[in-house]
Amino acid sequence: MRAAAALFSTSWLTSAYAASYSLSDNWVGPAFLNTWTFENIADPTNGRVTYVDQATALAQNLTYVSDDTLIMRCDDTTVLSASDPGRNSVRIKSDKAYTTHVAVFNVRHMPQGCATWPAIWETLESDWPNSGEVDILEGVNDESPNASTLHTSANCTMPASRTQTGTATGNDCYGGDNDNAGCGVQAPTTNSYGPEFNDNGGGWYAMERTTDFIKVWFWARNDGTVPFDVYSGPAQIDTDNWGTATAYFPNTDCDLASHFGENNIIFDLTLCGDWAGAVYSSDGCPGDCVTYVNENPSAFSNAYWDIASVRVYQ
Repeated sequence: MRAAAALFSTSWLTSAYAASYSLSDNWVGPAFLNTWTFENIADPTNGRVTYVDQATALAQNLTYVSDDTLIMRCDDTTVLSASDPGRNSVRIKSDKAYTTHVAVFNVRHMPQGCATWPAIWETLESDWPNSGEVDILEGVNDESPNASTLHTSANCTMPASRTQTGTATGNDCYGGDNDNAGCGVQAPTTNSYGPEFNDNGGGWYAMERTTDFIKVWFWARNDGTVPFDVYSGPAQIDTDNWGTATAYFPNTDCDLASHFGENNIIFDLTLCGDWAGAVYSSDGCPGDCVTYVNENPSAFSNAYWDIASVRVYQ
């Protein structure tokens, strides 16, 4: 667990040590089926999906694993009527919850296509937004670049100027303001999301959460600067060697310790809903979002996650 910097003359030494973490959880392939929950719940974002349990996901081939791969996708064969439930899809949550930690996601492919709204994020669903939310990888309708965003309870803002490679899109993190837009940061490269991300073989996302800051990094698959301890998955990592973060959320105007509690890691894929549906037409997608989802199953053949690994360090 990352230690707070000491308030005495050797604080520089404590701070340097604090960037070192040890591997606590390593999910690859079949491991996801044992210690993650397939959430068979109504979509809280009002998407045109039906989230199915693990047995259904496996039986319908919406989820499958190999030694080094987890695939999660939505149904791409069924034509739906307006009265049918939403298109079958998958939402999984880690059984374990975390406070201060580092999570490294090796993603080969993410869901793409009009109406899609995929995300990798951390929160405690039963206590949202009081336990905070970190959206690590998220977007809609293939609109790049990626947005990394915090959503919190009241009285949490980010400074307008801070050291990061991304661009802030809002500094008010409170979920009750601005239609829950949160305090977001757009990545500087278009290969951070959607078809260009997939065409490039994906890449690595990493998130470091401490009581002093939350950081998110992205490295494309062919990025020559990806740190060795990101792509190799060793037992020990040192985030001080990872360079400037894509998104940096300091605690200068937000007490992160009180705005964030124990959170689970979540992967999901919804369709339409509160965000993707709201901007569907303005993003250049055809017709009506729900009708498109109902009548065009083959449009979702590329709406799948291909996850090589998720590693958590504490």
